[in-house]
Amino acid sequence: MDSTNLLHIGTCSWKYESWRGIVYPEGSPINYLHEYGKRFSTVEVDQWFWSLFAGNKAVLPKRSVIAEYASSIPDHFLFGIKVPNSITLTHHYSTDRHQPLRPNPHFLSISLMHQFLKAIEPLGRHIGPLIFQFEYLNKTKMSGLTQFLSLFGEFADHLPGGYTYCLETRNRNYLQPRYFDFLATHDLYHVFLHGYYMPPLFDVYEQFRDSIDKLTVIRLLGSGRQEIEKQTGEEWSRIVAPKDEDISRLASLLSELGARGIETFLYVNNHFEGSAPRTITRIEQALRTTRRVPGNPQNTPP
Repeated sequence: MDSTNLLHIGTCSWKYESWRGIVYPEGSPINYLHEYGKRFSTVEVDQWFWSLFAGNKAVLPKRSVIAEYASSIPDHFLFGIKVPNSITLTHHYSTDRHQPLRPNPHFLSISLMHQFLKAIEPLGRHIGPLIFQFEYLNKTKMSGLTQFLSLFGEFADHLPGGYTYCLETRNRNYLQPRYFDFLATHDLYHVFLHGYYMPPLFDVYEQFRDSIDKLTVIRLLGSGRQEIEKQTGEEWSRIVAPKDEDISRLASLLSELGARGIETFLYVNNHFEGSAPRTITRIEQALRTTRRVPGNPQNTPP
């Protein structure tokens, strides 16, 4: 397979009015996802992640929404889907540090996971990576990596086949050889998170390059959400915080992953530079430049 066919680039979510004139046509009401699919081959679905509510209520995707999404996309399109936080949260969210933590009874519930997979089943071949996103786990929520791997390992052993499962940690100290060995043992794939106080993805890749095999996910989230929201006024149509060096290094990294035959899903957030579609254009331009470097016939980094 051509290395370019191994790269899927899209955005984190898609329904933004401020993308009119960039991704969407101006004027009349539109089917955002249908128009989005004309430009991109994948998208990260964030909305089903927010699923845990007061009273330990866990909400699953609606059939009508699943049917709408399935009918709105082209044949080649893939959804990167964040698994509901009713499965990945150890405790309910709380803004009051003085209140005791409320355990989430659905944490790593294989029964709830099966229900979720059943709900999204109509998406069929359009289901791409399923991402388990974990928040930063302090010592009151998880004693450490050993306990985390033990709990998730037991859960992973009961996951049904036929899906691509990917794991995102926000504990930088978890990124060590036994974590990546665990992923390989359980047929899981690493999610590179660029932002949110995690080490730069380039450093993590360099350290664990040999542990990245077959498939990976990269999420460009940036840092300082409040600052960039203030800069943009949450109008996501322009680059306000250009990261030229990151873009250049990312293009080289993506080219290397392609040359190694590793399927890569790249999801870009508006908060990375101010406008995810415009960032993707910059990445695509950088990729073309990287691939034109003389003496670089296999799309490897210059």
